[in-house]
Amino acid sequence: MKEYHQKVSQELPDHPRVEYCHGSATAEMEAPLPGLSLLLVLLAVGWGSRVVAAWATSSGGCELVQSTVDCTGRWLSSVPGNLRGDTEELLLDDNTIQVLGNASLLSYHQLRHLSLTKNRLELIEPGTFLSSQGLHMLSLADNLLFTNYSLTAAALSALPALRMLDLAGNRLTEDMVSVLVWNLSSLESLSVARNIIMRLDSSVFTNLTQLLELNLEKNYIFEIDQAFEGLQRLQKLNVAYNYLPCVVEFGLTQLRVLNVSNNVIEWFLALESDDLFELEVLDLSHNRLLFFPVLPRQSKLHSLLLKDNEMSFYQRLPNGTSLADVTVQFLLIDGNSTNVTTVSLWDEICHSNLSSLRLLDMSQNQVWYLPEGLLAQMPSLTHLKLNQNCLETFHLSEGDPLAMLTELDLSQNQLAELGAEVGAGDVLPNLQLFNLSTNRLQVLPPGIFTYTRKIATVDLSRNRVDLCSQPAVAGEVESPPCVDIRGIETLTHLSLAGCGLRGLGGHPFQGTSLMYLDLSDNHQALSRDLQWLQDVALTLQVLFLRNTSLSSNAMDFSAFNSLVRLDLSRNSLTVFPTSLGVLKLRSLDLRDNSLPALPPDIAWTLLGKSLREVYLSQNPYNCCTLGWWDTLLQAEGLQIPDGQEVTCSYASRTFGPRALPESVLWSCRWQTADLALFYLVLALPTCLTLLVAFAVIFLMLKQKLLKMVKTQCGVSSPY
Repeated sequence: MKEYHQKVSQELPDHPRVEYCHGSATAEMEAPLPGLSLLLVLLAVGWGSRVVAAWATSSGGCELVQSTVDCTGRWLSSVPGNLRGDTEELLLDDNTIQVLGNASLLSYHQLRHLSLTKNRLELIEPGTFLSSQGLHMLSLADNLLFTNYSLTAAALSALPALRMLDLAGNRLTEDMVSVLVWNLSSLESLSVARNIIMRLDSSVFTNLTQLLELNLEKNYIFEIDQAFEGLQRLQKLNVAYNYLPCVVEFGLTQLRVLNVSNNVIEWFLALESDDLFELEVLDLSHNRLLFFPVLPRQSKLHSLLLKDNEMSFYQRLPNGTSLADVTVQFLLIDGNSTNVTTVSLWDEICHSNLSSLRLLDMSQNQVWYLPEGLLAQMPSLTHLKLNQNCLETFHLSEGDPLAMLTELDLSQNQLAELGAEVGAGDVLPNLQLFNLSTNRLQVLPPGIFTYTRKIATVDLSRNRVDLCSQPAVAGEVESPPCVDIRGIETLTHLSLAGCGLRGLGGHPFQGTSLMYLDLSDNHQALSRDLQWLQDVALTLQVLFLRNTSLSSNAMDFSAFNSLVRLDLSRNSLTVFPTSLGVLKLRSLDLRDNSLPALPPDIAWTLLGKSLREVYLSQNPYNCCTLGWWDTLLQAEGLQIPDGQEVTCSYASRTFGPRALPESVLWSCRWQTADLALFYLVLALPTCLTLLVAFAVIFLMLKQKLLKMVKTQCGVSSPY
């Protein structure tokens, strides 16, 4: 295993520097037919200046629009030679071209943009671009240029006006890249992503003095040693998805965007300097940071992304021990010399200028507290994300000037207490989104939303909170503790899923204009009717009642005229609520209930005409009462996303309603026929049999019966 060492300067250099810790590890287009020419002339005369582009197709199948030729995915093995000579943009992506010969582009003197992405390109001959020296953009991504990179480099050197070059996905090493870009001093944007670069030094990008953007993501880089020192105009640098273990003496003052996410970085140390850094965005997410990064003292940083690290603060430990004066020493080795850099982590944080910071994402770390005064350094902060940490308390006070904060995410922590100074009028005045889900909160500070004049979204799901529903009495504190959201006129989205709400009543939402309400996973919240929702019945558009033990008894939704989405899944519905028929829902979720059928005329109701999607699976539908299913399938514009999962039952067997066996269909026809007709059919053979028997007996006994009648009634009467 080879070990690399690097040098750390003890004095400020004359030029900005950054060091990364070592680690291991076509001729003219053919003349169209006369009829087509006449048609084009007539169109041009008819439309005049309104004609923006005229599409045509070349003999090679390429599409032409003005000066652009698109030959993407045509299975071409070479550049077509019969395209327009004034072509400026030529797209040859996704073909099978292996060699770009000296004569390939001979006819295209005005070419400005050439794309050969996803071919099998192995070689560009040295004289290929001699007739296209005005080329500005060249994309060669996802090819095999590693095979003949030196000859390809000779071809590229004939492009004095090249501004953008994409060499991603070509299996290039750092030495190959150095050769390929050696003479491209005009480059402003370069991508060598998805190659096999491992180590970068000052020799790789030496001549790229005009470079503004450099993409190095998804390589195998574990060490960078002064590789960017000569790139004085570099503004965007992407080194994501590599293997950098750390960044020390970061001194690229002209850089505006730095992405070093998805590495294995354990610490980030900016150069100790009072120079103004132009840095605006720093992405250190998905690394192994142990400490808050040591940032430049003066910068324009507005976005700091620290998501998914192992970061914590060490000024004090959970057992109360103070580490305010503890320093950390970094051992930096260069050959036989060893330098030790001593850093007081907390002091460095305090000395960093965070006054322009607007976004701070520290989610998915190990932060269990915030140092005193940290947020006070961020007066411009608008988005603060601290979700998925270990926070036990969070205190809001006037000392933390978060007047600009619009989004605060404290979800998935261990918060048992949310503190706020009573009467603090400047606490969160512009807050619009407050996420407190998945904590251990039972109550919020009284009047927490008093000064949040713009609050629109609150997520309290999966906390053991209850809602205040009874009218407040002056001087009394409601018992048990509850969260009061009454009177918050700006509140439109509220999530209370999994809060253990019980038998809600009264008017918990009085004075609000809720449009979105999630009450899912509250098994005892709907033990009564829906009267307690009447205060928001006219404004509510989205209502989630998933897994709330909802039955079909006395649940009247007819008052919710504004509803467009309703989730009733995972309940105990045995009958489709008839009150839904008058609503204009666009989305309805009925999954995992006990419904044997839906109303046969559902597609013709107001609901059926407005629905755009409905979820129906995991219900015990009767295979013999699927008339409603057929009408839904024929409904125009209605989607059933889980239609393949819908099943029905017949004789203890489960079938898909789209392909019922003929035997089941036959049996169902008998079961669903008119009973009177059924009994008539059963009685008809018996009646016919009796009638025939009576007729036979009558015919057999006819003579005897006539004689008997004459005997009894045949005596003449005298006149």
